[in-house]
Amino acid sequence: MQMDRETSRDLVGIGWMLLTGLCFVAVNGIVRGLDGALPAPQAAFIRFLFGLAFLVPVLLPALRKGFSRSLWAGFAVRGILHVIAVTAWFYAMSRITVAEVTAIGFLNPIVVTVGAALFLGEKLALRRIAAICVALFGALIVLRPGLRVLDPGHLSQVGAALAFGASYLVAKQLSTHVSAAVVVAMMSLSVAIGLAPLAYIVWVPPSLTQIGWLGLVAVFATLGHYTMTRAFAAAPLTVTQPVTFLQLIWASMLGVFVFHEPLDGWVILGGGIMIASITYITWREAQKRAQLKTPPVGATKA
Repeated sequence: MQMDRETSRDLVGIGWMLLTGLCFVAVNGIVRGLDGALPAPQAAFIRFLFGLAFLVPVLLPALRKGFSRSLWAGFAVRGILHVIAVTAWFYAMSRITVAEVTAIGFLNPIVVTVGAALFLGEKLALRRIAAICVALFGALIVLRPGLRVLDPGHLSQVGAALAFGASYLVAKQLSTHVSAAVVVAMMSLSVAIGLAPLAYIVWVPPSLTQIGWLGLVAVFATLGHYTMTRAFAAAPLTVTQPVTFLQLIWASMLGVFVFHEPLDGWVILGGGIMIASITYITWREAQKRAQLKTPPVGATKA
């Protein structure tokens, strides 16, 4: 019966993660469909305005309560990093294929893992270092520098992955002081404020259709974060993490059948290697946590 309950929870977690992947692929597809019609800072600004509207019920009570100076500084730093990340991501989406953006985005957890070791004092065991090297090899397969001409969009997406990773590290520190909902709400506020002057500089009159599509981006992005949270609550990361690879498959199919992009086997291979490495790191972390929670022999004896 215990195994049945665990299996049921795993299936629920996988289901939520499948929905998460579909939501994020929908986000990629809509932004790719806009095809750079709006400047990247402006498109990102409009998207975050919509997202901010969804988070007003969380944001207002938090602002009334107030924060310490150190927390305000943390929110500001994360806002700056996220402004860089989303602007670079929107630009990359207008330049390279959906599959390439998705595959290069798998660098995010690698950046977080390395950053946690460099700045948060977490230890990097030899196996984790090897897994990171394998993931970076997968990224090189996707990019293939020297074997083809790299588009500015490739470099922009690499920069986005680095900035997103750094942003998540700051979020990890902030989450020890305030709830996850407040961290997300303050991120949306700070990013909207940070993008406002950039959007003003490059502003072009958007059509109602473009505004509607960007509103839909905010809906799918918010829903994706919600379903991802539900997936993590239902099942271990070791179960849900491999499902992430399906995002690359769906993104490739979207690119081929909707945007008539070529199917690049090297992108699939490199992305698969990256996900396998990330899954291994996740599995190792889960094992270590389980060992720490397991009392030594005889510890429970009276």
